Amino acid sequence: MKSTLPSRVPEVRIRLGNDQSVAPRGQFVLYWMVANRRSTFNFSLDRAIEWAEELRQPLVIFEALRCDYPWASDRIHAFISAGMRDNAAAFAKSSVTYLPYLEPQQGAGRGALRWLAERASVVVSDDFPCFFLPRMLEAAARQIPVRFELIDSNGLLPMRATDRIFARAFDFRRYLQKELLPHLEHVPQADPLHGKRLPRLAPAMLAEFVQRWPLVDTQEPIDLEKFPIDHAVSVVSGEPGGSRAGRKQLETFLKQRLQRYSEDRNEPELPGTSRLSSYLHFGHISAHEIFDAIQRQTKWQPQQINPQAKGSASGWWGLAEPVESYLDELITWRELGYNMCAHDPNYDQYESLPSWAQETLADHAGDRREWIYTLEQFDRAQTHDRLWNAAQRQLVTEGRIHNYLRMLWGKKILEWSASPREALAIMIELNNRYGLDGRNPNSYSGIFWVLGRYDRAWGPERPVFGKIRYMSSDNTARKVAVKNYIARYLQS
Repeated sequence: MKSTLPSRVPEVRIRLGNDQSVAPRGQFVLYWMVANRRSTFNFSLDRAIEWAEELRQPLVIFEALRCDYPWASDRIHAFISAGMRDNAAAFAKSSVTYLPYLEPQQGAGRGALRWLAERASVVVSDDFPCFFLPRMLEAAARQIPVRFELIDSNGLLPMRATDRIFARAFDFRRYLQKELLPHLEHVPQADPLHGKRLPRLAPAMLAEFVQRWPLVDTQEPIDLEKFPIDHAVSVVSGEPGGSRAGRKQLETFLKQRLQRYSEDRNEPELPGTSRLSSYLHFGHISAHEIFDAIQRQTKWQPQQINPQAKGSASGWWGLAEPVESYLDELITWRELGYNMCAHDPNYDQYESLPSWAQETLADHAGDRREWIYTLEQFDRAQTHDRLWNAAQRQLVTEGRIHNYLRMLWGKKILEWSASPREALAIMIELNNRYGLDGRNPNSYSGIFWVLGRYDRAWGPERPVFGKIRYMSSDNTARKVAVKNYIARYLQS
């Protein structure tokens, strides 16, 4: 259903969450921030501002974090709360009313959204296709008595620009090369509140709300011990959350590492990757902002596009190879996962694997395994393989695994688990528990790639793997340097 308000946000990015109408006599427009946790390059914020301007009402932004989400931990809470600090500073410069809320105990936040929605004219939120968010948004829609819009600000291609699920990166890339360019003309505003003169909400109007649901003091450090979350999964040292940290990481990458990205990204002992996946996952930075920065740095123009591109990973943008390589990761591979999650609610189920993969894994499910480890042994990095143990230690301590070794990490879990289904469960558990960029469409792409998604049948057929692509630690050590990597993560 089309919206009733002319918008610079493309219609394909606007989805109605309910069939309610705008309540023009409401007290404010509400933006419920759940995934695009940023004040810049955010189509959701753009849309909320449009409604506030149209209705001549104040804009209230409610950013909350439950304490009972799956895998809730100090690591995730700290990252998100750092983003709240940055948002509070950004919104303080405007007439927006920003409400950051950390639920102190399970159930304490119940009723907060309803309280705000009942006083709003329209509610805008983020359309995110993964983790528990789709279920949460669907449940919320039933208690929001006014128009409820979900806005897609996830990637350069709107998730619903196509209803096709792509089985291969090559096919998706070929589709992008035909269809993406017109979507690049629609960019969320870099600083959407600059120069805006929205009405300011009188603090007294929210006095009851703040009394019932006390807000976070973003000027003070968060005492994580007060929250009923997993304190064993610690905060990652040296990797703070928030848009400011994400933007600083982007600047460092563009200045120091992008020019060697294609050569260095697969080398575990070199700082060759972007280190932006966590900031993208939590919405502290957007793909649009990254693309905009690359466009300005390279002075790229749309006429540089190669119209003869037929799905190849390079030679489409008309840019240097390292830049093309990174854009393929940022757009093709990242948004391939969003395509899957947006169109298949079973994206995280074993049955979503390609038929050929399920068949070959079933044929070899009973094969003898030389080693079988439990979830606890994997978790503690207690395998016979030092390279695998080092990768697991990096995940536990840093919240990430080097891109190349993440593939090996998953392949060995498949080889050393009692069954393919158990391997999948172990990968999801470890990745989502420790990974700062876990619980994301892109991370599910990586996990399921291990089992054959986005891949093809390989030969020769092997025990346990069947026709699934095989990887070994010995071959990996021959391809890339890992001696210092192993020493670094196994010394503690």
